[in-house]
Amino acid sequence: MDPEAFAVVGLRTMGGLEELFEAYGIRYLTASRIAEMGFTANTLLDMKEEELDDMMNSLSHIFRWDLLVGERYGIKAAIRAERRRLLEANDRRHHLRSTDHPLLDALSHQGLSEEQVVQHAEKDQVGRAGSADTAGTTWGVQQQRKKQRHRHRITARKGAAAEEEEEEDEMRRQREHPFIVTEPGEVARGKKNGLDYLFHLYDQCRDFLLQVQSLAKERGEKCPTKVTNQVFRYAKKAGASYINKPKMRHYVHCYALHCLDEHASNALRKSFKERGENVGAWRQACYHPLVTIAGRRAGWDIDAIFNAHPRLCIWYVPTKLRQLCHAHRHSAASAASSASTSTSAPNSHHLDLPY
Repeated sequence: MDPEAFAVVGLRTMGGLEELFEAYGIRYLTASRIAEMGFTANTLLDMKEEELDDMMNSLSHIFRWDLLVGERYGIKAAIRAERRRLLEANDRRHHLRSTDHPLLDALSHQGLSEEQVVQHAEKDQVGRAGSADTAGTTWGVQQQRKKQRHRHRITARKGAAAEEEEEEDEMRRQREHPFIVTEPGEVARGKKNGLDYLFHLYDQCRDFLLQVQSLAKERGEKCPTKVTNQVFRYAKKAGASYINKPKMRHYVHCYALHCLDEHASNALRKSFKERGENVGAWRQACYHPLVTIAGRRAGWDIDAIFNAHPRLCIWYVPTKLRQLCHAHRHSAASAASSASTSTSAPNSHHLDLPY
């Protein structure tokens, strides 16, 4: 195959990633590994910030790829820059299509049709943008249509529907919550609440879920089996505005440790209280005991552990906890395979020795 044809095949298999990352210090091997995971430039452009973090964490932990710190920032910077470029290109294209544009008027006086003007503008944009246009033009059009549909929906919504939209936007915003590390049975002082109060909120969520399920059965509607946005909205309408999605999802793995091994959870709380650690450090420390429990009980299948527990089965498994369990399972499998290889090698060597 001639070199030019080989280059074209390589670009197709990369899905536009090489052009997307070219000016941002992303190694070719890193881009090819992302392509091997099934991602293309269009896919990355349409992903949310947390989805990009999940993709990079999977690349590092599950696929054991040494992703540099600069590459993490470079991937996000490249995607942001490409999104801006595509939106600007779309704005220019729509601007040129309008009949009141001065350029269109000038060229129409010279005998050119509107279609020729648009074609002329698009050719000029392609010449400036280069090959990266092929990776993301579709994304830009989709984003423009999404914005238009969103504006129509906002205009049409009134009353309760608009309130639900605002509430969901509010729940998406993460913030620091007013908790301090306390020992079991200790009452928190001042404005911040203790961890016993935090765990009590999860029990309250379970009660609200039961009420939502009961109402759904009475109305003949579909019953939620887990704590979803519907449950959080019901809690807010019932006056429990202190229960919201970001808070409960943020500490659900801490509650899982409390349910699965209350003794270990109490010991961890006591240790962090004595050292004067804040609630953020305690939250991070709750991951390791959970991974150990998952490896000891279910071969790192944390989903099976959640589903089998009566108080945890109504909660979704946190993404970071699942990724940590997958990484430990992969490391254990690699260690076992290397150990079996090392033990079988001396035996085969011994059989080859002459007697």
